[in-house]
Amino acid sequence: MKKLQILGTGCPKCKKLAEETEKAAKELGIKYQIEKVTDIEKIMSFKVMSTPALVVDDQIKVTGRVPSIDELKKILS
Repeated sequence: MKKLQILGTGCPKCKKLAEETEKAAKELGIKYQIEKVTDIEKIMSFKVMSTPALVVDDQIKVTGRVPSIDELKKILS
């Protein structure tokens, strides 16, 4: 099971990244657990300077933008 974390304070881009990541994971048919990390101290512990950010299995994959569904599928594969 993939551990997916969306880092962000709840802005529209953060919500969009969460939606698109879930959509990509469902289209790939992978098992996943998604967590929305909104606590600023937790976000800073990842050393992420711009949100939204996507963390997959404790590795930062995307920061500061919302990638396309196709790019998300490549990241999750």
